[in-house]
Amino acid sequence: MFDTMTLTKIVAAFCGALLVFLFALWLAEGLYHVGGDSHGGHNEAAYVIEDDTEIVEETIEDVDFEIILASANPEKGAKVFSKCKACHKIADGANGTGPHLYNVVGREIAAVSGFGYSGTLVEMGGVWDANALNGFLENPKKYAPGTKMGFAGLKKETDRANLIAYLASAN
Repeated sequence: MFDTMTLTKIVAAFCGALLVFLFALWLAEGLYHVGGDSHGGHNEAAYVIEDDTEIVEETIEDVDFEIILASANPEKGAKVFSKCKACHKIADGANGTGPHLYNVVGREIAAVSGFGYSGTLVEMGGVWDANALNGFLENPKKYAPGTKMGFAGLKKETDRANLIAYLASAN
C-alpha cells in the first residue's frame, strides 16, 4: 500500500494546503471587512460608486375607513372583542372595569349612567360613530389624553373595523 514516507508527504501536503487556506481567509477578512476596531475605528468607505438610478418612493394610498368598515366581518370582530372582554361587557347595564358596550355604536360619548368616566371623555362630547370608535380604538391615550382606559389600542385597521361591526351587530 503506502510506505511511511509517502503517507507523511500526503499529510504534510494536506496540512500545508490547510495553512495556506486559513492564511488566505485571514488576509481576505482583514482586507474586506468593514467596521469594528480592526481599522482603528475608521469605518468610511474608501470610494463611492455613483449610479444613475432614481430612488422611487412607494406611496401607499390611504383607504377610506368607511370602505374597510363596509367589508368588515362581525364574526372576526367577536374574536377581536376577546381582547376587550376582560374590562367590558356587551349586556345592557353590565358595567365592568369599563362601561358596558351594549348599543355603543351611535351612543353619546360618556353616556352610561353610573359609570365614572375620566374628565377627558366627559368633556369630549359627541357620538361614538364609526370614525370616533376607530380613532379611539387605534390609540385611546392619543385620541383622548387622560382617559382611564389602559389599553394600548388595536394597530390593524381591519381589526378595528371588524370590532366596530361586531359591536354594531351585538345589540
